[in-house]
Amino acid sequence: MTSNLTQNLTRRGVLAGGLGAGAVTLLGTPSAAQTTGTGPRITRFEQAAPFPVNAYIVEGDDGLVVVDSTLTVTSSLALRAQIDATGKPLRAVLLTHAHPDHYAGLGNLTAGLDVPVISVAGVRDIALRDDAAKDALIGGMFGAEWPRNRVFPTEVVANGDTLDFGGGLTFTVQDIGPAESFHDSLFILDGGHQHVFAGDLAYALMHPYMADNTNSDWVRVLDRLQSDLAEDATLHVGHGRPVTPGFLQWQRDYIDIFEARLRAQDWSDPDKASAAVSAGMRDYLPGDALAFLMELSIRPNAERLGLL
Repeated sequence: MTSNLTQNLTRRGVLAGGLGAGAVTLLGTPSAAQTTGTGPRITRFEQAAPFPVNAYIVEGDDGLVVVDSTLTVTSSLALRAQIDATGKPLRAVLLTHAHPDHYAGLGNLTAGLDVPVISVAGVRDIALRDDAAKDALIGGMFGAEWPRNRVFPTEVVANGDTLDFGGGLTFTVQDIGPAESFHDSLFILDGGHQHVFAGDLAYALMHPYMADNTNSDWVRVLDRLQSDLAEDATLHVGHGRPVTPGFLQWQRDYIDIFEARLRAQDWSDPDKASAAVSAGMRDYLPGDALAFLMELSIRPNAERLGLL
């Protein structure tokens, strides 16, 4: 039984209530803390600036596991301070995927600790492959807030592996492969209620990043997970509040609508077409939450679809 998760969005609820953004309800309150009955305590740590991104502290009887690490120096140091304040040892860090807003803070998070950083092989390989390019791009954008002490996974796990860190901290690995990013994974906390650390497989009513051009893989994963996961599972996502698998249909619809709006434009004027797509997606999901990620995704996807 999950306390503080007072609003439950199931697949049936989404289908009954409609799939527009206004019909979707998220789990819990805006508070970052989530307590999971008598089992491990899950705390959502949210980097607020320059944009929202989550890491998670999973607190067992005598230790902690952290999932992802945020992006900036300020945020990752604050996450480390919150971990230290518990007085419990950090047993491991789990990395869901290789986007820098999830791995860049690993060095600050683990500084001075003999702690494994764990991922599936594909996530580690992509992080190592792309870090130089990310450093050149993001280092210039964020300056002193871009961590220079970046580290990478030190231990590789495989699909179906069980990770037992003691004190009720046991996770099952799902190697997803390409989805929102070039390689994604899930870590499922074992116990009564199904808690899934899902990275960016869904964005909780925020505009998503799609510039890796893996949308066809992503929608296949979204379709499969709606059947594979428990209907009342809690998905702890990388951006925003937790959702249940019913939300994955909304995420799939967002991708479908995005691509339909790309195809509907006259790309003889790319600037005008891009602006029209951005405006259309803001109509579908009002607000600016991560809209810049959607806008960064417009031209790469137009090229993939043969529109440019």
